[in-house]
Amino acid sequence: MTGTQRGTGTAPSFPGVAARAHETDAAGRIHPASWQETADSGYLRMFHAPELGGTGADVLAQLEAMESLARACPATYWTATVSALLCAKLIARYSPASEHARLLEPVLSGEKLACFAIVERGAGSDAATLQTLVRPAGAPGEGYLISGEKSRIANAAEADVAVTVVRRHRPAEEGGPEWCLAFVDLHGPGVRRYDIPRMGLRGMPWGGIVFTDAHVAETDVVPVPFGELGGELSESMAWGWLLIAVAAVGIAESALDASVRHARERVSFGRPLMHMEGVQAQLADARVRIDAARSLARRALVEKAAGRPARDLIAMLKIYATEMAVDVTATAVQIHGASGVTQGHEVERLYRDAQMNVIGGFTSNRLREVVAEGLGLGPAVYSPFDWLRPTGLGKDPVGLDGLREPVGSPS
Repeated sequence: MTGTQRGTGTAPSFPGVAARAHETDAAGRIHPASWQETADSGYLRMFHAPELGGTGADVLAQLEAMESLARACPATYWTATVSALLCAKLIARYSPASEHARLLEPVLSGEKLACFAIVERGAGSDAATLQTLVRPAGAPGEGYLISGEKSRIANAAEADVAVTVVRRHRPAEEGGPEWCLAFVDLHGPGVRRYDIPRMGLRGMPWGGIVFTDAHVAETDVVPVPFGELGGELSESMAWGWLLIAVAAVGIAESALDASVRHARERVSFGRPLMHMEGVQAQLADARVRIDAARSLARRALVEKAAGRPARDLIAMLKIYATEMAVDVTATAVQIHGASGVTQGHEVERLYRDAQMNVIGGFTSNRLREVVAEGLGLGPAVYSPFDWLRPTGLGKDPVGLDGLREPVGSPS
């Protein structure tokens, strides 16, 4: 798919969602008609096999539909795709098969909205520092109680169900703390949600969840071996990185389209902007970078959908695509001049939305460490080290201490 040839005509389009994008941003909520249009299009079912209630769409159709919705309205795209792709994939992978229809169908139909609750106030991408706890509610079969707070979570403020990463205490002789995924009904007792104001993606219900002895059925708490936090579960979470990267591609494409239109229409110093060499270079560079990101996204989705490990590839994609979108939208603002920084203008909104993608999921800095780990440079975990002994200074009878003046001595 290139800038001039995108799609096969089989992917859904979202004209109503696009028409309401400004309203969604200004109101800070997705218009019900936009959500209904997204659900009616079949978008929410595209990522899943028919036996799970999905449509079994091929990889190319999925990618085209994702970018189409992201271009129409990034906030609506985030809300729908976090729920129907990331959360639904985790439910399908980790919940008991007997519970799939109960948990999955409402999400795929659009009746219910899901969120992935992992981040906490004092813990971001380092899962080992998470503090939300789960404990038995009583005798076996009586379920569990969850206490803790999740913050800065996409969809949290309006979600119906949370796919939640929690810690369960176990004695050291039993292997120490155990990690679990819990599928929590957010309308039950012991749950409070709140909204967090944000720079971009204002229509997405972003916020936090406070659990105070929230009850969860025993079948809805699934142990996850600690090793899977950086392995199989991390591979599943990479769906989130992928959807964010595609959001960035869609945002950048919209910003480029707006810039090309403006360059054709705007006349300055007696000539259209599109005849200015500097503007042409900026637009050409954007075209190259967007298509490069789109090609990498297609490759990543093919690998991921085939069930092959794609975590490192998707990490590279998210770094490149999200930072590219920030650059392209910044260029769009510059090309538009004063109108580009006017509140309510399309490129002003796109610039704010682009910034959110860099931070969402794992930040670029953390993902660069993931890529470095894949190069064999070791995990990005601190351990004490000594620069002196390998140099031989540690064997010097005088050493640095002998050369260092006592504290308080005259110079």
